[in-house]
Amino acid sequence: MAEPSRLDTPQGRRIAYHLSPGAGPVVIFLGGFMSDMEGTKAVHLEAAMRARGRAFLRFDYSGHGQSSGAFTDGCIGDWYRDAEAVLEHLTEGPAILVGSSMGGWIALLLARRVPERIAGLVTIAAAPDFTEDSMWAGFDEAQRLALEMVGQVMLPSDYGEPYTITRRLIDDGRDHLILRDPLRLDFPVRFLQGTADRDVKTSVALRLMEKAQGDDITLTLVKDADHRFSDPPRLALLDAALDDVLVRTGG
Repeated sequence: MAEPSRLDTPQGRRIAYHLSPGAGPVVIFLGGFMSDMEGTKAVHLEAAMRARGRAFLRFDYSGHGQSSGAFTDGCIGDWYRDAEAVLEHLTEGPAILVGSSMGGWIALLLARRVPERIAGLVTIAAAPDFTEDSMWAGFDEAQRLALEMVGQVMLPSDYGEPYTITRRLIDDGRDHLILRDPLRLDFPVRFLQGTADRDVKTSVALRLMEKAQGDDITLTLVKDADHRFSDPPRLALLDAALDDVLVRTGG
């Protein structure tokens, strides 16, 4: 595995990344909650974009993978600013974002705040507002009390160690909610969602589709696909969605 390059952000965090040169617009992969840039989808897309001679960037948020910091110190706002720094300091011109799960939320925040830097968007099981609508809404009285009194609560995970959910993560998430207002997306957008996803319900994708406003937005529901979306048939669907956006952006 090649050693990553490093970006020092204005907030003093050191972000690990891999940037493959090629034709633009650059494709940027934004990973999910507690995931890293060595995941199946990120590595697959890097190989696919290299084969097409296209620029591609994958990175780890702070507290994830090979970047600096502890996961439990981070929150949505921190990880958004990491992504914004990557976009601003490592790329030029509009980019195409591919956001997986939490990465979909981060990508939508970028689209809302710096729309001039976004040429297109693909999401896989986008999870906007999950800290509020999934975590906080699903906490029982004891968990909410623990969050208030101790500052954190443990949640089981299907992907390894339990998640440590901090009060800061929940509080900060409320400052970055996406699904409360219309969201203008004036570029090609492809949402992908599995009907067997136990982490992000289909209703989230439908709500996102309702809030999104634009002339070239589609939602693809994939029967029996789970949250990972990483087996060969699902990766082929991801490739097709990204290729569609690339064609429509003139790439």
